[in-house]
Amino acid sequence: MGAANPSGAANWGGFILPIAFLVIFYIFAIRPQKKREKEIREMRANLEQGDKVVTIGGVYGEIVKLKEDTVIIEVEPNKTRLEMTRWAIGTVINSDISNE
Repeated sequence: MGAANPSGAANWGGFILPIAFLVIFYIFAIRPQKKREKEIREMRANLEQGDKVVTIGGVYGEIVKLKEDTVIIEVEPNKTRLEMTRWAIGTVINSDISNE
């Protein structure tokens, strides 16, 4: 008689590697992205008048008015005012905007 074939162990072996790849993918790709999205949502929710910001399009300005879903920023040097949605704000700058 031949040796017994541990068929249960062979079946589980095929699942371990794909599951390990999914866990690694979650740890290194999905989890950091969710954390970054949460930080951006909090930043946009905490915008205040007078904050210096950069939009996702690269426009630098200062917030002069806040509405529920939109902000109005003033762009240097001509004091042009632009109204845009909150999600268009990319970052808040703590230092003064330099005139280049």
